Amino acid sequence: MPARTKRAISEEQAELLRQIPSVDELLAQPRLAELSQRLDRNLVVEVARTVLDDLRARITGRMATNVLAEISPVACDRASLEERITALVEQVLARSLLPVINATGVILHTNLGRAPLPEGVVPEFRSVATQYSNLEYDLEAGVRGKRDVHTAELLTRLTGAEAAIVVNNGAAAVLVTLAALARGGEVIVSRGELIEIGDGFRIPEIMEQSGAVLREIGTTNRTRLADYENAINEKTRLLLRVHPSNFKLTGFTEKPSLKELVALSRRAQIPLVEDLGSGCLVDLKEHGITEPTVRQSVEAGVGIVTFSGDKLLGGPQAGIIAGKTDLITHVRRHPLFRALRVDKLTIAALEVTLSAYLRAAWDEIPVMRMIRMTPQELKRRAENFIRELRPGLPPDEVEIEVVDGASLAGGGSTPAQSLPSKVIRIASVRYSAAKLEQRLRRAPAGISVIARVEEDRLVLDLRTVFPGQELLLVKALAAALH
Repeated sequence: MPARTKRAISEEQAELLRQIPSVDELLAQPRLAELSQRLDRNLVVEVARTVLDDLRARITGRMATNVLAEISPVACDRASLEERITALVEQVLARSLLPVINATGVILHTNLGRAPLPEGVVPEFRSVATQYSNLEYDLEAGVRGKRDVHTAELLTRLTGAEAAIVVNNGAAAVLVTLAALARGGEVIVSRGELIEIGDGFRIPEIMEQSGAVLREIGTTNRTRLADYENAINEKTRLLLRVHPSNFKLTGFTEKPSLKELVALSRRAQIPLVEDLGSGCLVDLKEHGITEPTVRQSVEAGVGIVTFSGDKLLGGPQAGIIAGKTDLITHVRRHPLFRALRVDKLTIAALEVTLSAYLRAAWDEIPVMRMIRMTPQELKRRAENFIRELRPGLPPDEVEIEVVDGASLAGGGSTPAQSLPSKVIRIASVRYSAAKLEQRLRRAPAGISVIARVEEDRLVLDLRTVFPGQELLLVKALAAALH
């Protein structure tokens, strides 16, 4: 193999390269010496080498053909390089996961972490995370226990199920259930329920990974009970019903009722599994959300119900599997269950959330509190917010008003269902609505604000803004409007 030809460099380039100090010389600079004492020295060395390699590449033109004119001897001096290395070290160590203010009115905003957790979770996290716990230890018997026990009774009381276990998300709950109960056999599903759960994950693909064979029946808009009956054969292991919580099919549609499918399941002695997705534990009709509850499915006779912990339930990310003891025991024994199980912090958060449900302490669960807010309450908050905001606004440049609007449950729950709200609409002489949205998102006052743009107006919905965040929002908005 011929040796690689070395790129010829000019005298000017050679002079700039000679001016670059060594890593050891740079680490002797005051700020970098202090960083090396305070942090892992290897990190500072690695970043310094990255900065110097980048500078050499720019000088020799390997990164671009016209960068030499931008590089002066000043860029090669120790003070400038020290500044760049320090900034890069700080950037590497900076937190990437940050709190934001959600002013969109979307309660379960998938991109913003879905359900915010109850405040009561914080002391539980501190207690459980910083000490040892009885996660898998039976204190009474003095022997190894199961982590399921910490949430099982709470879940069975709230859902009416005989048993319940928890894995790390809703898709995992479906995956391990299918793998345990139907691997190598067929699972009958209506074509109208072959949904995409989110981020490209689809029911057929999850089923394929479980080792179960998909048996599609009916059509996209119409599936009859006879379609299920005719598809049952010696290979059938499960009937699967998927609640379409992230879309709505209207028009010329038909599907068997839950009661009919339960009756068929009993006649054929084939378990019925239902994926409810959103995990609604209480009836929310009076608040404008129509979703089936887990208890309704359990009491109807469904063998296993799977649902998420961080949607309408309002808890941590989790996939809950509730149902008949024999089926749950079978799922728990599958090797995938251990791979998909949750950690102690998820269990702690779920315990706090479920306990609030048992006590009907709705205000302790942020999602429930937000859903239950009335337009009158939101109007009062919006008017008080504007009174706080106005003194900090540029005079005669901002139009601000409270108008009727709509909030959304979001998070793949309750398609096309909205909650009546009162929202704040803002127009600025200086900035377009899109520019204002961008300025808020880029944290003008130290915290990012996520808002909506409608009809060239910036829209803020205080339903999803915590009262303790309102002063921060006032400061951010005032800074963005200047």
